[in-house]
Amino acid sequence: MHMNTIEAKKVLETALLCAHEPLSINDLKRLYVDSAQGADEIGADTITQMLEELRDDWSDKGIEVVSLSTGWRF
Repeated sequence: MHMNTIEAKKVLETALLCAHEPLSINDLKRLYVDSAQGADEIGADTITQMLEELRDDWSDKGIEVVSLSTGWRF
C-alpha cells in the first residue's frame, strides 16, 4: 500500500509541527517505513522535494520551514 503525495506531505508537516527539535532526513524517512514489509516507501529525494514544497506552502503564513545543520524544522 503506497500513500499518495498529499498524505505523505501531511505526515511530514504534522511531524515537523509537533517536533521539539529539528528532524533529519533519516528521522523523516522513518515516518514512512512500512512495518509489515520493512521497506522504505519514500526516499530521501522525495522527502527533500516535499520539504521544499512545504517551504513554499508556508512562505506566506509567517512561519517558515528551515533547514539547519541538525535537520528540518518550522
